Amino acid sequence: MKIVLRQDVPKLGASGSVQNVANGYARNFLIPQGMAVVATPGELKVAAHNQAVQDRKVVKQEQQLQSLADRISGQRLEFTARTGEGGRLYGSITAGDVAERLSAAVGEDVDRRRVVLEEPIRTLGQHTVAVHLVGRLRPQVTVIVQDEADGASAPATDEATAESATIERANEEQA
Repeated sequence: MKIVLRQDVPKLGASGSVQNVANGYARNFLIPQGMAVVATPGELKVAAHNQAVQDRKVVKQEQQLQSLADRISGQRLEFTARTGEGGRLYGSITAGDVAERLSAAVGEDVDRRRVVLEEPIRTLGQHTVAVHLVGRLRPQVTVIVQDEADGASAPATDEATAESATIERANEEQA
């Protein structure tokens, strides 16, 4: 049976797409739940019109976000983390961590849901991460994870710097 999806259905398709499914699946689940309607000629025409509108909208957004994509593309983000045996991290580098560091690097807010990670990064080394902005705009970012012991020469965090400055002042006052 041919149907037009009214909303995104996992493992089937996106809203507005035309799909061919089993009759029972359509009649007993998709249509009663309001997820789809039968693909009549009128519904197909409406779906085609909505798809054309969506395509124009995506093209417009791509043009607006192209400069951001150019700034993001090729960025190198370095993280230091504690590791155990075999180079595995005690914690992990998540999409939120990458988005936060990327936002600071490009000077514009990057939502963590736009960072595409199959699973959090749990090993040392170099990892390539995609940032899905809109449509076909998917700039690549290089994430480098170093061991905390190896990264001793890496720049310290603001909190560590502030803490060491406070300790130095306290030592000077005592002397």
